[in-house]
Amino acid sequence: MKATALIAEDEPLLAQALRAELAAAWPDLEIVACVGDGASAVREALQRLPQVLFLDIRMPGQDGLGAAAELADTWPADEAPMPQLVFVTAYDEYAARAFETQAIDYVLKPVQPERLRKTVARLQQALAAQAPAAASEPAALERTLAQWRQLLAGAAAAPAPNGGPLRFIAASEAGGATVRMVPVDEVLYFEAADKYVRVLTAGHEYLIRTPLKQLLPQLDPDVFWQVHRAVVVRSSAIEAVHRDETGRQHLSLRGRDDRIPVSRLYAHLFRAM
Repeated sequence: MKATALIAEDEPLLAQALRAELAAAWPDLEIVACVGDGASAVREALQRLPQVLFLDIRMPGQDGLGAAAELADTWPADEAPMPQLVFVTAYDEYAARAFETQAIDYVLKPVQPERLRKTVARLQQALAAQAPAAASEPAALERTLAQWRQLLAGAAAAPAPNGGPLRFIAASEAGGATVRMVPVDEVLYFEAADKYVRVLTAGHEYLIRTPLKQLLPQLDPDVFWQVHRAVVVRSSAIEAVHRDETGRQHLSLRGRDDRIPVSRLYAHLFRAM
């Protein structure tokens, strides 16, 4: 069957090998773009709207996980159904997690032709089952988002450190001259910003260098919820959920005047509200 795909792989030789093996396993597949970083993958995917994404998990700058999270939030579902997602990885641990979360599939580096043919068969079956007329309906969109949530959570999972969730965070005040031990019980939300993560309490703002994806496994998941690719909030601090004229949601928190965006990936958390 005819289909379109985008490849995001930062190693040119591996990208070339994947492209060649896909040509052999799926002659009707058109590769509409082949890029080497997550930011380019997002830009090209939004421009070309491919049906399949092959994303390398580890790339410089924005990695495959970050690119997928951004695309989940920005994909124009009224123009094209969200694509099937396949992670490319050199690490078996990610592959195992992908299957545990019932992802479409994964591709191990270096590319194994027999393994890739199985991936292609699963993708073709999924695309054939995707009714074009219903692809943009809310139920179909939610099914795809649920699959993406599971895949992203599985691929990004990391064991919590011994001793349970974090109790204190060593964070810098503005200017970086003073480091404070901030009780996690006082934190209302964390927000990724450039090279730092902002740590927001009711009356103060601090900065840490720990990436959000490394911080998240150290937080109690019943207390802190990820609501956006760049934001994790204390669930008990959520005062209200607001929806704008475009259907996008944002949160207001007790103790802060900030408006917190809610990603499409995490909108299901507030459906009952």
